Amino acid sequence: MNRQETLQHYKENPEVSVLIVGAGVNGVGTFRDLALQGVDVLLVDRGDFCSGASAASSHMVHGGIRYLENGEFRLVREAVQERNHLIQNAPHYVKPLLTVIPVFKWFSGIFNAPLKFIGMLTKPSERGAIIIKIGLIMYDAFTRKQGTVPKHQFKPRGVTLGEFPKINPKIRFTARYYDGAMHTPERICAEMLLDGEAAYKNANALNYVSLERASGNTVTLKEEITGESFVVRPQVLINAAGPWIDFANEKIGFQTQFIGGTKGSHLILNNPELRAAIGENEFFFENKDGRIVLIYPMKDKVMVGTSDLPIENPDDVHCTDAEIDYFFEMVPLVFPNIHLSREQIVFQFSGVRPLPKADVNNPGQISRDHSIRVTEPDDGLDFPIYSLVGGKWTSFRAFSEEVADKSLELLNLSRKVSTRDLAIGGGRDYPKTVVAQEKWRGTLANKTKIPAERIYELFERYGTRSQPIAEYISQGIDTLIKSLPGYSQREIEFIVQKEKVIHLDDFFIRRSMVAKLGQLSSSNLDEIANIIGNYLKWSDIQRNQEIQRTHQVLVEMHGIVLERE
Repeated sequence: MNRQETLQHYKENPEVSVLIVGAGVNGVGTFRDLALQGVDVLLVDRGDFCSGASAASSHMVHGGIRYLENGEFRLVREAVQERNHLIQNAPHYVKPLLTVIPVFKWFSGIFNAPLKFIGMLTKPSERGAIIIKIGLIMYDAFTRKQGTVPKHQFKPRGVTLGEFPKINPKIRFTARYYDGAMHTPERICAEMLLDGEAAYKNANALNYVSLERASGNTVTLKEEITGESFVVRPQVLINAAGPWIDFANEKIGFQTQFIGGTKGSHLILNNPELRAAIGENEFFFENKDGRIVLIYPMKDKVMVGTSDLPIENPDDVHCTDAEIDYFFEMVPLVFPNIHLSREQIVFQFSGVRPLPKADVNNPGQISRDHSIRVTEPDDGLDFPIYSLVGGKWTSFRAFSEEVADKSLELLNLSRKVSTRDLAIGGGRDYPKTVVAQEKWRGTLANKTKIPAERIYELFERYGTRSQPIAEYISQGIDTLIKSLPGYSQREIEFIVQKEKVIHLDDFFIRRSMVAKLGQLSSSNLDEIANIIGNYLKWSDIQRNQEIQRTHQVLVEMHGIVLERE
């Protein structure tokens, strides 16, 4: 069903087993899991899919080695195992990432770590070689049987300086271990949504549909494009609104204080010198204040982050000048002679981690573990609410499985399918070796008569999902975008048609990496606005409104001003 058909379906058939509010990764993961079990489920979000906290992650799939100091062994074990599952299940979007920890001291933190573990020390402290070595041994041990990534290594100063000539010469060691790189979390969510809808005809996802209120056995939803309201009658409501969980519960009629989120911001820089200095490695280290920060390779750009600041209202989140100064001051700790400037910023983003409310002095102490907070039916409401609190991107599948199982129990249903080893979107039937990938692409090029280099671009962008895209492209006259030659008209039409694009910024910021990589210009904004507008039958007024909306989003949320060319 298309959007209008889906909306009409619920207006005529308001009964639904599960309503999920919030289309971040926890909501999307739960939606996919329930759809695979044959549950009629509706997922809604007041904005676009994966446009909040889940889009503002550090783009890493990791176990969280630093959480070992807090004694969160179960969380770290689960996360590193789920990291390995994601590398296997979404190989087109999650790649093994060699992570480098610069180590400047031998014994620092050797007494602080045990004190933190038993709760007698709350302030951050520098970790020396001994503590990092112990942590990495434990990290490796949690997934020894899976064998998805190599074990950690320590390299001495001389070797390190040879490999990274720009690194701080005061270095003593570098520790090396593997986690996962995830450049496009938004696309992972989009493909899981499509997988869920394909798995069961009565599983539907709608962006730009907000929660208005609830009473008795009904929930009133508002379609944000037209302003029209409609009601559904769920047996359970899953509140997956992330940082907005308490706000959503308030609309339903419950006062909760589940969330005590912290803000994390990031910059993406066009700094070729820094990009060359880190190679294909992430640098993961402590800033002067003890905060764990990172320098991360993102295609030909570099991402730096992240902050960890308390915030009251997630709608107020944006990257501040103070945070930019913080990031620019941290990089010289590792690369002291590389110049950074604000002119190098091509994109910035900020989000709120949906952490549980906690009374702590240091935000880093707040657990990244996940939990389901149950609000039972009462006199005003006939169904329970499951509020999904906390969690990490890496462990979303395990959390979604837990939520789905709890929902299945309520509905007196049994699990049919496990998601543990289930491929996501373009990771399905993904060729594992370079030779196999070349053969796969060659076969597709021969079948569609599309040039090999173009097939390569599509494969890198969409994995095996490039096959239906290439087939669609081959069925009509296609032209490359003049100001963005890596994309073509029919490719964009396919994405708009299949991936629920409503606004222009949906494509530029979440269905593609165009804005994130600094490839967006006034020229390709106008050119692609024409393509999307023609396909969606926008009037000239709508098209101009969408262009203005995109400019506004870029300025207010991402600090980017597009100059007229």
